[in-house]
Amino acid sequence: MKLAFLFGLFAVLATVVLAWEKEDHEIFDLVSAVEASEGKGTTFYGWLDVPSTASTAEISRAYRKMSMQMHPDKNPGNKKMAERFARLGVVAAILRSPEGRKRYDFFYKNGVPKWRGTGYYYSRFRPGLGSVAIFLVILTSALQYVVQRMNYKNDLERVERVVREARLAAWGAKMVPIEGQRKVKVNLGGQRRLDDDGNIVGAKVIDMVVSGDAVYILDPSGDMHPIDSSTAIPPSVSRTWFVSLMQHCYGLVLGHFKPSNTAMEPDPNTESEIDDVSGYDSMTTRQTVAVGQ
Repeated sequence: MKLAFLFGLFAVLATVVLAWEKEDHEIFDLVSAVEASEGKGTTFYGWLDVPSTASTAEISRAYRKMSMQMHPDKNPGNKKMAERFARLGVVAAILRSPEGRKRYDFFYKNGVPKWRGTGYYYSRFRPGLGSVAIFLVILTSALQYVVQRMNYKNDLERVERVVREARLAAWGAKMVPIEGQRKVKVNLGGQRRLDDDGNIVGAKVIDMVVSGDAVYILDPSGDMHPIDSSTAIPPSVSRTWFVSLMQHCYGLVLGHFKPSNTAMEPDPNTESEIDDVSGYDSMTTRQTVAVGQ
């Protein structure tokens, strides 16, 4: 579900990016150039010193007035002024064109997009080492959590299958519970096969005990270990590698600064005696503390 949402979001963003046409990108670049030259927040109308409701004639008059001041003939050898003059001509051409002004007015009212495709984005933002490290930590931790969820789901299925087969072997096909304990063998999967030497290797089988609704795994020592849905380890953010590492480091720091208990020095009157006890293979050490001697 989440994967489908991400694909859908990507499709929407791709549609938005593809919606910008060549003329739109020219306006984006021109807006950036005007702000870099004339000051941040400078609009086409503000540069020409006309209101956004100005007529084409008013825009033309404002352009002629400014172009006379910026003309290269009046500013010989001034490269920056020549660039401003050329830029002013493009701005005036856009505002005097009905189609161009309509495009610009849309971004004038709604704002110029900050993100304009991969090339424009990276030309203005280069992630540093810290940003890359944070991104990798989040990405790898998220992937590890996803793997935990997958493993948990698979473990639950295996536990349910083993419990079901144990009850089936103990209760029979009708699955009617019986009183008392019933020891059964459960196949963990696989079939009989031949090893490299040609010997027959049976499928892996474990001993289990069914007692009422409870199911246990019987180990070789005879101990019984309950098995149910709680046997599977659920996913947890605290078990991802970064959080575990932070917890481990915190424990080390806490243990380093934690004041240690001062060991009590033995009393000079303490007597230690070691006795050999017959019937034991090991030496038993006893300390007898004599007080007030």
